[in-house]
Amino acid sequence: MALHETKDANARDADTDVFTSALSGQILPKYRMPDDHSPSEVVYSLLHNELLLDGNAAQNLATFCTTWSDDGVHRLMNECLDKNMIDKDEYPQTAEIEARCVNILADLWNAPPGTSGTGCSTTGSSEAAMLGGLALKWRWRARRRAEGKPADRPNLVCGPVQICWEKFARYFDVELRQVPLEPGATGLVPHQLAAHVDENTIGVVAILGVTYTCDYEPVAEIAAELDRIQQEHGWDIPVHVDAASGGFVAPFLHPDVVWDFRLPRVASVNTSGHKYGLAPLGVGWIVWRTAELLPADLVFDVDYLGGDMPTFALNFSRPGGEVIAQYYLFLRLGRGGYRRVQQACADTAQYLAGEIAGMGPFTLLYDGQGGLPAVSYTLADPAGAGFTLYDLSDRLRMRGWQVPTYPLPADRQDTVMQRVLIRHGVTRDQIALLVTDLRAAVEHLRAHPQPVPATEPRSGFHH
Repeated sequence: MALHETKDANARDADTDVFTSALSGQILPKYRMPDDHSPSEVVYSLLHNELLLDGNAAQNLATFCTTWSDDGVHRLMNECLDKNMIDKDEYPQTAEIEARCVNILADLWNAPPGTSGTGCSTTGSSEAAMLGGLALKWRWRARRRAEGKPADRPNLVCGPVQICWEKFARYFDVELRQVPLEPGATGLVPHQLAAHVDENTIGVVAILGVTYTCDYEPVAEIAAELDRIQQEHGWDIPVHVDAASGGFVAPFLHPDVVWDFRLPRVASVNTSGHKYGLAPLGVGWIVWRTAELLPADLVFDVDYLGGDMPTFALNFSRPGGEVIAQYYLFLRLGRGGYRRVQQACADTAQYLAGEIAGMGPFTLLYDGQGGLPAVSYTLADPAGAGFTLYDLSDRLRMRGWQVPTYPLPADRQDTVMQRVLIRHGVTRDQIALLVTDLRAAVEHLRAHPQPVPATEPRSGFHH
C-alpha cells in the first residue's frame, strides 16, 4: 500500500489565496518598484480589483470610443500583441492589410476613379488630423515660395473643433482662426468664411460630426463658398474634413449627403477607426484624395529592422492588432452590416430624443436625425428649473451613468448642454433604463431645488 504524506491545508491556502498573499496585505507601490517578484495571479487579481473603481464602460454615454468588441476581435488582438505596425519589412502581411484598409476607405469616401489615393493608419483620429494639417501647411508653403511670397504666417480656419486642432496649431506654429458660433448655430456657417480666410489660409477644417452637438457641418456649402472666394480673390483654399466620427456613419446612413472626395476641394479626410468604425481603441485613418496631395518631403524612407520603408507618422513603434481588427470588421460586417449597426444606433438615439422632448424641462439641440447617433439638449428655462445640468449629471452619476455637461463654444458659451452618444453595444433596453433614471433624477431635483450660481464653477467632460 502506498504511503501518503499529509499536508497543512491552511499553509496551502495561504500560498494560493490572493487575499492572504503578502502583496495583498500591503498598499501597492506607487513611487518605487518592489524589491522582488510576486505571483502573476496575485498581481492580476489585485489590479483587477483596483480597476473596478473605473466607470462602467457600458454606462459611459460621454465617449465616442468603442466599448464593446466581439470574440473575433479579442482573439486577433491577442495574436497581434507582438506585431509592430511600423516594421513593414518584418510584418509584410500586416502592412498589406493596412493598405487594403486604406483602399477600402478611399472607395467608401468616393475617391476619383483611376486615381492613386494615399493614406495610412495612425494611433487615432487626432494623429491623423495632425498629419492632414501638416500636409496642408507644406503644400501652402511650397506654393507661396514658388510665387516668391512670404510663407511665415500660416493660418487654419475652422468652427468648434476638437482639442487636437488647437494642439496642431500650437505644436506646428499655425494660427488657428476658430470662427465663433452664430446665434442658433452649432457649427461653422459658410458665409462666415469670407471674414476669416485670406492668402495665408492653409485650409479650412469642416467637421462631420461636431463634438459638442453631433450634427454635420455643411461641407458642400463650405466648399462652394471657397469656390466663390477663389473666383473673387484667387485664393485656392483646400478643405480637410475631420470625419472622426461621421466618416463611418454618413456613408451608411446618409449616402446622399455630399461631404467627401466627390467635392474636388476636399483634399483629405481623417477618421477614427475606434469610434464608429467599431475597432478597439488605438487606430485612426488619414486618406488624401490623390497621392500628390501628400508632399514627398513629409515622408521618411527609413532603413530599419531589415528593410527600407516609407513612413509618415508622429510616433514609430505601435501595435498592429487594431489595424487587423479594423480589417476583420470590414470583412465580417460589410457595407450591409455597418449600415444595420449604425441604423440600430440611430433608431435608439431617436427613441431617446422623443423621451427627452416629452419630459418637459428640456429643449433638444439635436434629435439624432441627419448626423451621428446621439442626442444633445439644454434646459428650456435654466433660470427657473431649480437645478442645473451639472446637478443632473451628478445625480445620474450616482446610478453609474456618465452623461457629460458643458457649455457650447464662443459665442454661445452661455448655453449649457448635455450630450448622450449611442454606440454599438448600447441597447434600447439600456437607454430605457437611462430614461427611467433621468426622470427620477429630474423629479428629485425639482423636489429639492438648488440655488443656481451666477457663474457655474463646475466643468463637464472634455472629449
